[in-house]
Amino acid sequence: MSTTPPPQALTDHPTATERPAEDGALGWFRALGPRGRRAFAGAFGGYALDSYDYFTLPLSMVALAAYFGLDSGQTGLFTTVTLLASGIGGALAGVLADRAGRVRALMITVVTYAIFTVACGFAPNFESLLVFRALQGLGFGGEWAVGAILVAEYASAKHRGRTLGAIQSSWAVGWALAAIVYTLVFSVFDADTAWRVMFWTGALPALLVVWMRRQVQDAPEAIAVREKSAGKGSFAAIFKPDLLRTTIFAGLLSTGVQGGYYTLATWVPTYLKSDRGLSVVGTGGYLTFLISGAFLGYLTGGYLTDRLGRRRNIWLFALLSAVCIVAYGNIPSGADTWLLVLGFPLGFCMSAIFSGFGSYLSELYPTAVRGSGQGFTYNAGRAVGAVFPTTVGFLADSWGVGGALVFGAIGYGIAALALLGLPETRGKELA
Repeated sequence: MSTTPPPQALTDHPTATERPAEDGALGWFRALGPRGRRAFAGAFGGYALDSYDYFTLPLSMVALAAYFGLDSGQTGLFTTVTLLASGIGGALAGVLADRAGRVRALMITVVTYAIFTVACGFAPNFESLLVFRALQGLGFGGEWAVGAILVAEYASAKHRGRTLGAIQSSWAVGWALAAIVYTLVFSVFDADTAWRVMFWTGALPALLVVWMRRQVQDAPEAIAVREKSAGKGSFAAIFKPDLLRTTIFAGLLSTGVQGGYYTLATWVPTYLKSDRGLSVVGTGGYLTFLISGAFLGYLTGGYLTDRLGRRRNIWLFALLSAVCIVAYGNIPSGADTWLLVLGFPLGFCMSAIFSGFGSYLSELYPTAVRGSGQGFTYNAGRAVGAVFPTTVGFLADSWGVGGALVFGAIGYGIAALALLGLPETRGKELA
């Protein structure tokens, strides 16, 4: 039996005495080392553009509904199909990451969601758009899980939460970019053309792939561990007795958090335009507060997940997110100033809860099946959580979008309960 000690952290850093200082506001970034910083840039850009491509649909929802003559249930179906397909794509991407490597899987997911986002802009009818959106979901589902694992395997245990929280913050960056482009495109083009242009701009991620192919590599220690491991990534491996409990409860956790999140991400733009009667520019302005809160929430949540622990951070923001949803969905008519005031804490809380996900799910699984475990649980949760936006769509016809948004609070209750079956992993080394 080999007496060689296992690696203490999956990084490409020098030895502890040569390691860059890990203190200070950017200590977590310096600690990644040169290769780790390139991996961070690739994952950050991939997830930002993943977010951008996702939000082309919610921001164009009102125009799409008018163009194709859709009701609220049909428009909600777009999101459900996207998230269901993303569950399949994400799970497959996780297995691919274990078998073919993190970077190769990441590039495949980015190319997939870029191609089919552009295809959505050419859709001649509701049915074809639904198919293209489902195919876009295959790539959309895999990008986050694979990118999070890639960076987690470079990050030190001390800073893994805030490092992955910073990756999560790129979602807000992509969301903001989509809101800016939406405001410009819908101000320049008529609505029947503007929604197509929005989808066509989804070709941007292809440029990132060219850079990633030359600059980004898997963590060397992670490669070594995978090559020496007898078991390769597979769905069967994460349902074996030693991992079954983890897989079930991690899937429930993902279902609750994403059910609540995608309820808001899908329906808030429609709520602002339809229920509150805001213009295109007005909707973009109100979303600025929501997105600003989201960006700071990701960064703050990443810091707190290292200080409080993974479970406490998720519990805290599950409670606060549920409270914010109920408050936001029940703002009285005419009190639109409160949409601005409450938009910031709503965006902050619904995003801060996500910050611990990348580190937490990575730490729950061993290296050989980390991609499979994280890819499956995160995306199974996304697929099941897809029921929430569709339910809101059908309830919106009788309750109004604002009233139906409250349904998303149920998701955060599910997340809080799921934590009862999962361990705390703060400080765990990835080996």
